[in-house]
Amino acid sequence: MNPGEKQIKNHSFTSKDYFCKKITLVNYLSVENISKSFGERTLFENISFGINKDQKIAFIAKNGSGKTCIMKIINGEDEPDSGQVVLRKEIKMAFLSQDHNLQDELTIEESIFASDNETLKVIEQYEKALEHPEDEEAYQKAFDKMDQLNAWDFETQYKQILFKLKLEDFKLKVKNLSGGQKKRLSLAIILINRPDLLILDEPTNHLDLEMIEWLESYFAKENITLFMVTHDRFFLERVCNEIIELDNGKLFQYKGNYSYYLEKKEERIASENASVDKAQNLFVKELEWMRRQPKARTTKSKSRQDDFYVIKEKAQNRRRENKVELEINMERMGSKIIELHKISKKFKDHVILDNFSFDFQRGERIGIIGKNGTGKSTFLNLLTGTLPLDSGKVIKGDTIKIGYYTQSGINPKPGQKVIDIIKEYGEYIPLAKGKIISAGQLLERFLFDRKKQHDYVEKLSGGELKRLYLCTVLIQNPNFLILDEPTNDLDIVTLNVLESFLLDYPGCLLVVSHDRYFMDKIVDHLFVFRGDGEIEDFPGNYSDFRAYEDSADVAQKEENKAEKKDWKQNNPTGNLSFNEQKEYQKIEKEIKDLESQKVAIEQLFSDGKVADEDIEQKAKELEAIIQKIETKEERWFELSAKIE
Repeated sequence: MNPGEKQIKNHSFTSKDYFCKKITLVNYLSVENISKSFGERTLFENISFGINKDQKIAFIAKNGSGKTCIMKIINGEDEPDSGQVVLRKEIKMAFLSQDHNLQDELTIEESIFASDNETLKVIEQYEKALEHPEDEEAYQKAFDKMDQLNAWDFETQYKQILFKLKLEDFKLKVKNLSGGQKKRLSLAIILINRPDLLILDEPTNHLDLEMIEWLESYFAKENITLFMVTHDRFFLERVCNEIIELDNGKLFQYKGNYSYYLEKKEERIASENASVDKAQNLFVKELEWMRRQPKARTTKSKSRQDDFYVIKEKAQNRRRENKVELEINMERMGSKIIELHKISKKFKDHVILDNFSFDFQRGERIGIIGKNGTGKSTFLNLLTGTLPLDSGKVIKGDTIKIGYYTQSGINPKPGQKVIDIIKEYGEYIPLAKGKIISAGQLLERFLFDRKKQHDYVEKLSGGELKRLYLCTVLIQNPNFLILDEPTNDLDIVTLNVLESFLLDYPGCLLVVSHDRYFMDKIVDHLFVFRGDGEIEDFPGNYSDFRAYEDSADVAQKEENKAEKKDWKQNNPTGNLSFNEQKEYQKIEKEIKDLESQKVAIEQLFSDGKVADEDIEQKAKELEAIIQKIETKEERWFELSAKIE
């Protein structure tokens, strides 16, 4: 084993597991020897691990290996066949699953207040008292209770969370929300209630890039213990400080972020393979001894015989790395690809495109980013003719064959098996260089073994369904590939292989994705959907764009500060309550103080006066100050909006 990585044994963690550091660990939850099978299929067997206070753990495993099942067992939604989960007394745990548990008839605000939180109930009473100002006694009682629990800041914080997750219409009913909005509301409720232990199943699904980056920052500054499954490797890198991997039925723990995990896993696999090679050499030697030894067994020879079978098992335990081999026979591409001539589209007053023109070139690799609702998926549907244009033209070259991977996925017929889906394209599939492959062999390349191929499609996990759908798109040999959120529900192993394929893909590529790691690897430039029909062609990948935006934000904030100062001098605070007036004045002073602290630290860095050992700490201080400034400025604007 490498330092910082160990295979997890069948017991809950103790302080010894943390390299005998002289610290007191508070165990929140222990998973003890749990197993789960469905019929003849064993998902996992006798696995154990623990979650301690302040850990931020990512759980990594291939699709179909039981990640979501383990999450549900931890949350009590499912029972293991054997073993148990032990939660520390008085620990408040929350679980964000892929399925929401909301009441359709409640509004967004009512859903927030329906949670079991005393402070929220006090805020609700205060909100009702504000609606009936004539009842002075009820108002005063509610006001005093708010003061008693210091609920004023809490109200501001929970509303900021709702605004950040684009849930501004508090009166909107759950039944009228989209699937993504319901997922975000479930996340908001959990964050507002501030559990001690938070279990997250793909928390970044249905969040746009702005929301994901806000959530990263939130988890970085909040003292929440996390255990999550996520395919978002940027999120994993920036949020998690430990990784647990379920690999070939065994658990391994890595005390570091995603980069550390990749490095140490590679070392572990190399060590395992070296050990197997050594065992194979010894096996050949012992096999020869077994064949020539006499029938009579001495005690010594019997012992050696027993050892032989142990060596044999180890020698045959070479790691089988399943790889998705995506070898396709891409159609020849002519000189004309796809031309967009002044295309426009709007839904009522919502403008998606406004006279947009673009001429795709050979080998074009474009990523599409933007907030939810700005029209990214609509643009793809217009390009492929799935939706009609309001005006303009889409001209497609004669040799262009589009492969379109949509978010809707596969719609199998009742009782249809995995193999049946592929056989709809033929018993044999053409590959590159004149080769052909059977439907079954193709599925094996997509990690569906012979047994899995005869499973009913409805039994597949979400990630397996996505992988099967990807297979059906690619076997049609497109030379213009359009991918709408291809990374959702795919495991990290499959993502890495998909990225390798796309890097070598010679055709045109157009992809919508919130996976920043994925976008950085495969695209050359971006269409940035700003909203209201504005589309910017940015020359670079996502990290380039983020660096550009951050530098522009600094200049914009300085300009905003000057505008706020002028505005303040010409506006009274008469529409604010007494408490809000005090808060308004206090925030202005706090922002000024924080700005001074920020400038002082930046000057230290600029002058090179920060010692090497203090750089990390000073950087964290600066990041925390910037976050506080942004939070207080948002509240300043909220109060300012009430002033006439």
